[in-house]
Amino acid sequence: QVQLVESGGGLVQAGTSLRLSCAASGRTLSSGAMGWFRQAPGKEREFVSAIGGSGVSTYYGDSVKGRFTISRDYAKNTVYLQMNSLKPEDTAVYYCVGRRLPVATRRNEYDYWGQGTQVTVSS
Repeated sequence: QVQLVESGGGLVQAGTSLRLSCAASGRTLSSGAMGWFRQAPGKEREFVSAIGGSGVSTYYGDSVKGRFTISRDYAKNTVYLQMNSLKPEDTAVYYCVGRRLPVATRRNEYDYWGQGTQVTVSS
């Protein structure tokens, strides 16, 4: 089994930055994809970003391209989401996800989910 634990969420002002972390424990996901989804109140859960097992392939949702950067540290079994130029519309609960297969962008393709961390961006 795999456990994913997110950290780094909080309340920030628009235009600033925040970095989310997701630590994986249990069986390794080093060869599979890890990523992030988010869900704002009253909205569908949406794909944010994902990174492949090699750490080379990265994917982003259209709303965060050019502002967010995903990376992973294999030694720490951790994936990061660097969020820059934050906007009020980025306010959501951010969920870390993992799977043992290559990158996917649909939520039903991920087997492992964290409990979520709240990000609130004030205007």
